[in-house]
Parts: sequence; C-alpha cells; structure tokens
Amino acid sequence: MPTDSDIPTSRDEKIQQLRQSLRVGQREMADWRGGTMAVSAVPGAGKSHGMATAAAIAISKYSLHPRQQLLVVTFTRSAAASIKSKIRQHLRDLSLPPGSFVVQTLHGLALNIATRHPNLSGLNLDTSSLINPNQSHRLLRTCVEQWRVKYPQQYQVLLEGKSFDGEETEKLRRQSVLRTEVLPSLAHTVVREAKSSGLLPADLEAMTQQGIDHYNILAIATGLYAQYQNLMKAKDFIDYDDMILSALRVLENEAIRKSWQKQFFAVFEDEAQDSSPLQEKLLKILARNPEDTVSNLVRVGDPNQAINSTFTPADPVYFNWFCGECKTDGNLAEMNQAGRSNIKIINAANFMLQWVNQQWENKHKFHLKDLPFRLQDIQLVPENDPQADANPAAVGQGVEIHTPTDIYQTVELMGKRLIKLFQNNREANAAILVRENRQGHFVAEELAYLQKNHEIKVYEVGEVERHSHIPQEIYKLLLFLHRPHSSENLKSALEVLEKRQLIPTQDLNALATLPEQFLYPSPLDPLQKPQVEAAAGYCKKLLRARSELPSYQLISFLGLTLKYTGSELATVQKLAERVAKQTAGNSALTAILTTLAEIVSSERFEGVEEENDDRYTKKGQLTIITMHKAKGLDWDYVFIPFLHADTLPGEPWIPTAAKFLGDFTLSEVARSQIRTSIHYQYSHDSLPPTLPKPLEAWEEANQLKKAEEYRLLYVALTRAKRLLWLAAAQKGPFRWSVFDGNQDNFQVKQPCPAFSALKQKFASGGSSQS
Repeated sequence: MPTDSDIPTSRDEKIQQLRQSLRVGQREMADWRGGTMAVSAVPGAGKSHGMATAAAIAISKYSLHPRQQLLVVTFTRSAAASIKSKIRQHLRDLSLPPGSFVVQTLHGLALNIATRHPNLSGLNLDTSSLINPNQSHRLLRTCVEQWRVKYPQQYQVLLEGKSFDGEETEKLRRQSVLRTEVLPSLAHTVVREAKSSGLLPADLEAMTQQGIDHYNILAIATGLYAQYQNLMKAKDFIDYDDMILSALRVLENEAIRKSWQKQFFAVFEDEAQDSSPLQEKLLKILARNPEDTVSNLVRVGDPNQAINSTFTPADPVYFNWFCGECKTDGNLAEMNQAGRSNIKIINAANFMLQWVNQQWENKHKFHLKDLPFRLQDIQLVPENDPQADANPAAVGQGVEIHTPTDIYQTVELMGKRLIKLFQNNREANAAILVRENRQGHFVAEELAYLQKNHEIKVYEVGEVERHSHIPQEIYKLLLFLHRPHSSENLKSALEVLEKRQLIPTQDLNALATLPEQFLYPSPLDPLQKPQVEAAAGYCKKLLRARSELPSYQLISFLGLTLKYTGSELATVQKLAERVAKQTAGNSALTAILTTLAEIVSSERFEGVEEENDDRYTKKGQLTIITMHKAKGLDWDYVFIPFLHADTLPGEPWIPTAAKFLGDFTLSEVARSQIRTSIHYQYSHDSLPPTLPKPLEAWEEANQLKKAEEYRLLYVALTRAKRLLWLAAAQKGPFRWSVFDGNQDNFQVKQPCPAFSALKQKFASGGSSQS
C-alpha cells in the first residue's frame, strides 16, 4: 500500500507524462511559471486541450485550493463546459480535489461580481431585465424619435442630405429611411462600439471634432447614445456591456478588489482575440496580485480567426498588441503545429494567408499590425504525435478546385462528389460552408434528394437558426394587422414578406410612404406596377384574415401564411401556446401584441431543435452551415461553393434609399472614427489622432471589412481534414437576397481573388472544371 511520501512522486510522474503528451507550443503553456503570457495558436493546434492540461499542471504546481483558485475564462457556455470537463478529468488522474479552479464565460464572471455587490454595481436582477437590442429593436426606434424631437436642426440637415428640392413625397421617403434604417443603424453601432470600450456619452462628446463633416456624425451619435442610456435607466433594462461595466464599478472599491484578486491565483483566457477592450480590462484587474504589481495572466487566441469584429467591437489588433508586448518580455508562445488537416489543405491555408498579406502590403502600404493576418504558418505535427490520425491522408486530390458553369452545376457537382465519398466511407462526415443562410437554403433544397435516394442525412443549420426570428416576424405582421395605415408597421411587414420571398423585391420605402394609396388605390391614382400589385394583394389577404379569424388563431395562421415548414411550424405552435398561456382571459390583439413584444425584447424564446452536442458533426451526415457558425468545428470533407468577389470579400455597398446622404453610411463612418480614438488610447502613441473624415473613414471601414472576410475564408479552409472542395461558378444571381431561382437572370460572376490565386497555385494538385 503506498504511503503519503509515495503520492507526490507518483503525481510528479503523471504530470511529466501529461507534459510529454503535449506539442511544443502547448508545452510552453504548461511550463508557465507565473506572470503575463500570450499564446498565439493556429487552427487545429489544440488550444483547449493545451489550456486544460496547463491548468491542471498549474493547480498542482501551486497547490491551489477553493480559497485561491485558478480562473479559466471562455467565450461561450459550450466551450466553458468542454474545458471544465477536461480539467476535472486531469485532476482526477492526478488525485487532486476539483474545487481548485472555476470556469466561467466573460459575461457570467462579470455578472457574478456585480450581483455579489449590488450596492456598488447598481445592478439588481430582481428588478432589471436583460436585453440584447438589435437594429430594429423598439428601444432604438424610441431613441431615434426622442433624438429627432430634441435636435430638430441636426435632423433637418440629414433630411436635406446632399441636395433637396423640397418635394413632399421625397421628403416623406427620406423621413422613412432616416427613422427606420439610417438612424437606428447608427444608434446600434455607436452604442455597441462605445459602450463595450468603456466610453460614456460624455466621452464620445469629447471626441467630437467640429467641422470634420457636414453632418457632424459623432455629435448625432452622442445624442443617440445619451437617449439610449436614459431609456435603459428609465425602463430598468441592462445589456451585456452593463454587466462588464457594473463589475468594473465594484472593483473600483479597493477592499473588494483585493478580496477578488486574492480569490484568484491566476487567470487563463481562451479565444482572447474575441475580447473587447472592456473585457480585457476586467481580466487584467482580476489577474493582478493585490500585494504587488505582478499579474498572473495567460491569454490564448488566434488573431487569424478573428471573425466577429463586424458584429462586435472585438478587434484582432488588441490581441496582436498584447502578443507584441509579451514578445518583448520573452513571454510569447506560438502553437504552430496542428494535426487536423492533411498537408495539402495546410499548404492551401498557408498560401492564402501569405498571398492576402502580400496583396495588402502592395496596395495599402499599411504597417505590420494592420495586415489582415498575423504571420504564423500552420505546421505539421511530428510523426509520434499522440493525436489519433494526425494530419490524415488526403482523399482524392486533397484540395479540389472547380469553376462550374453556374450555381446549379455547382450543386450538381457537389452532390455527385458527396455520393461517392459516402459510398466509400459511411462513417465520415461532411459540411458545405456558405457565406449566408440564403445560399445554404438553396443548397439544401437542391440536395434534398441525397437523404431520400442515398441515405445521406442533410442537416441545414440555418433552418433551425431562423426559428429564433419567428417571434419577431410574427410580431411585425401582427403590428401591421393592428394598425395597417402606419407607415412603419407597413414597411416592417413588407420586409418580412420580402425576406421570406413571398413578394417581389422592390423599394419598400416608396410603398410605405402612403399606406392607404398602396393598399387601396383610388381610380385617380396611377396604375400600380405588377410587383407593387402583388405586394398589395398579399397585404390585403392578411387584413381579410384579421377580420375573419379570432385573435388567438392569428399566430398559427401567420405561420402557415409565411410558409414555415417542419420544425419551424413546431416553433410557431410553441409560441402560440406560450402567448395563449400568458394572455389567458384576455385574447384581444393588444394583449397578444404586449406579450409578443416582451418575448421579442427579452430574446428568451428558443425555437424547437435537436439538443445534441454533436448535431453539426454526426457521422454519415452532411451539414449545411455558414462559415461563421463553423468556427471551432471540423469535418472530414468540406465544400465551399459560391466563392465570388462580390460576396467574398465583397464590395462597399450603400443602400440606394440612403444615397441622398452621400457616398458612405453614417454607421460605418462613426464606427471607424470611434475605433481610431480607442486605438490611440491602447497604442501609447504620443500624439492624439485626427479623426478620419467621412470618405476616409468609409474607405478604412471597408478595408477592415475585407480583411475580416479573408480571415473568415481562412477559418473555412481550415475546417477540412481530408478533402477541401472549392468552387466559383461562372454565372450566378446578381444578389442572393433577390434570387428567385430564375436562371435567365444570372450574371457573369468574378471569382474571389483568393480563389483565383489558389486555383493558379494548386491547379496541378487539384481538379478544375469549366
């Protein structure tokens, strides 16, 4: 029987075995000896596995316990659950108690701190409601209306735009565009960018430079932000940034800050490239030793997989700067080895990274920190790597590149290739990665025969994700039925019908400007065009149902009218039951609308879907999924169709209805100006920045968008293990949002520049069809 003196030796041996099981970059993290450390990892390098092992070794090395824990922070709940399970398993193997660490998401951590000290945080979940407003949220619409009343002169300047002849119909059209599109978009972008960086309306106002542009965009942004904050306070709402800000307010108290710092020996952060400046600030405070200035902070990420800055204020430049600081101090580790993909796929990903950076340098002459990619190639793992089937053998050519005649032939080629692949290996899995859900829906419809005729399950992720929008779509249509002569309600309903491809695509602002004339034109009004007549007919069909059906049946009726199918209808039924329960005893349409508004605003309603963790990567399954959603996943065979230049990286686009304001969008100009100021605060530059003027800001915003699109393509390429199949059809729809299946309207498409470079480089190693 072993004695107590034998246990440490046995544990030391197990720790050494754990360390030996790691790759070179992972070992550097496991050898961490305190202080600040950055770990830059390539796709498939095993970040989570390396961090879990390093965490277990650190817990043992520093004898951590429940009163002084290791804090592990991740970006999502699923990632938190996964890494928590791995650490626990390591601790069991080392015979260590499980209470020596805690795993939390960033927002969960902030909420925990804030709710523990409600007097300091000002946060009370018993009375506050958490919201995550999108651009069409009624809160933002209310902000716009309040700002418009408070600042009529600034609103008038926007209304006049570049030129205005005073014509009444045009004035009404511009008002509709400003109130329902331009200003809500500006408010949404500014609140998200400024608040997540710790900027309050007063800070934003201090950034405003008079005369920088005709509209004084940042001044408008400041006013909208101030209205947003006032409304949030009045309604007792909080958003996700309020959680972080509330936690930071708590930590301003020295005694409480030291108490939290003593609780955590060190902080390990995963997916650090997705953190905002405010989130980074919170982690740095918690990682600091309360007795000195030393910080025990390990941040792991991949700036080349930063694909969320279009939707969030996360910017890879911050993690790149952190890596640069750690490199200067000799505390930068690079996890370059990856066993996920075969050598041909790795070569393709590395080539694209280098090619994009080279093109960027030649065209933009940016500094190194501004390149789309960090210069870090993926390397093969050694032959004795412990990962099973590391760097697997290629299937077919490994990388296959096609240029089909059109998008229909693209899908035909994918179908034939998939049938052959699954015939050869029923245990494999495959994915088709698309840029937008409309593409995925088209592919799913065209490949539906695979399940029926070849027993290949086809799982369209976008179909399930659309369910989360069902309450909002139903709510918009019911608002129209309640007040059909409201321009705003009519436009919202038309947007839903157009999105569902139930009415022809057209200028909705023109239709919504005069609702009565649109719905019930008099003999003296001009004859309606066919597409207008079709839209009006659909709206009148809905209004007839309003008069013929009881209110409690309208939700189910609208589900059928919108042509929901399968689990979408199950989601509608779930929604109808939820509303009926909450409006029991009062089934009036106003009561239904009030309940639906609460559901839409709180965003707590979830659609009906499968709840399997591996639902995206099941064996024998073809998953159709967007590139964004595919991050963190991998498949044996990955197909990436429709690689066209107008989609990826895309071109600057200004909505036609808003062109009266100029050759830019207010939201993107404001975003670029705010980021310029925030970058100055973090870059330690001596001179304050001169904010870019609108056209300069617009150009900069579009270059950053293109850089992110190339990183998105890089993420997509690196999902494949055995086969990567790429295609750019010669013809396709002008825009997917208006595609109705008619091949006669196809246009000649230019391939994505990176696709053309890959085709030229790997033509001999892949296959090409014209």
